[in-house]
Amino acid sequence: FLTYYRNTIIVTIVRTLGQLFFCSLAAFAFAKLNFKGRDFLFFGFLSVLMVPTQMILIPNYIIMKTLGWLDTLSAVIAPGMFSAFGVFLMRQFFMTLPDELIESGKIDGCNYFGIYWKLLLPLTKPALTALAVFTIMYSWNDFLWPLIATTSDKSRVLSIGIALLQGQYSTAYNHIMAGSVMATIPILIIFIFAQRYFIEGIALTGMKN
Repeated sequence: FLTYYRNTIIVTIVRTLGQLFFCSLAAFAFAKLNFKGRDFLFFGFLSVLMVPTQMILIPNYIIMKTLGWLDTLSAVIAPGMFSAFGVFLMRQFFMTLPDELIESGKIDGCNYFGIYWKLLLPLTKPALTALAVFTIMYSWNDFLWPLIATTSDKSRVLSIGIALLQGQYSTAYNHIMAGSVMATIPILIIFIFAQRYFIEGIALTGMKN
């Protein structure tokens, strides 16, 4: 069970960091950079939200098998490091920031990455926190993809470990409830400390479109 706990923590942390970086970087481009086909490409990203998760399980499995990552934490982590929802959430927040910040950055000699990293990203703390909470909750409770991508205890996560406590002929409900409590406590602690930024981030992303 401690191995499951460790794997879940690793998967959650790496997925969250990946979402915060890649989604915010893409959102900055869609919100603040003018390039040909920007809106068409963004709507293409949004169309991914209409695709059920079950439809991409087989393609993801084939990719992980081709890379030789099956039954590793890399297979569990990689598909969850980027999302169309994260790009949409961050883009809405970036659009509330004044374009004058970009102009001032150019005057000071910053390139676009410097403007994103040094000027705009520090101002998106509420949106980053909201995205982090969403990603943490999703990654911590993810069951279907880890079940498909892993086959041994060394790579399994908490959600699968708790499910395995249910036997074919008998079930130790005391063990399942104890495992569920242990799995829930970290999420409750994170939400209690981050709820102010979470609510603020959700509220501000709808101020401008």
